[in-house]
Amino acid sequence: MEYLHRDKTEKIIEAFFNVYNTLGYGFLEKVYHNSMLIELRRMKFECASQYPIRVFYDSFPVGDYYADIIVDDCVIIENKATERLVEENEFQLINYLKATNIEVGLLLNFGKKPEFKRKIFTNDRKDFNK
Repeated sequence: MEYLHRDKTEKIIEAFFNVYNTLGYGFLEKVYHNSMLIELRRMKFECASQYPIRVFYDSFPVGDYYADIIVDDCVIIENKATERLVEENEFQLINYLKATNIEVGLLLNFGKKPEFKRKIFTNDRKDFNK
């Protein structure tokens, strides 16, 4: 099965494990975030850190959020450093996808055991006619 942006997401997951295997468990999320930026840029990815996302309701802005990392304008990365991923973490990433033109997201958890989840929300399901 061919996934959207499969080559990029596989390399991003490789970067995630490189960072996790080097640092291990126990640092704050910011340490992993900065390390991911270094690793991804070494892999020649274009990265935007703390990328602003504006949420609209009927053409009215109703909230501002910040995605941890945007890779090559096509993948959102949400980093966590928690015991384990929970459903709310997944919904956070899905909402970022809903609010942008980006369709693919990776949720990366630098917990006791490394975890990742891949999420997709295609543009044909989005309403940008606001």
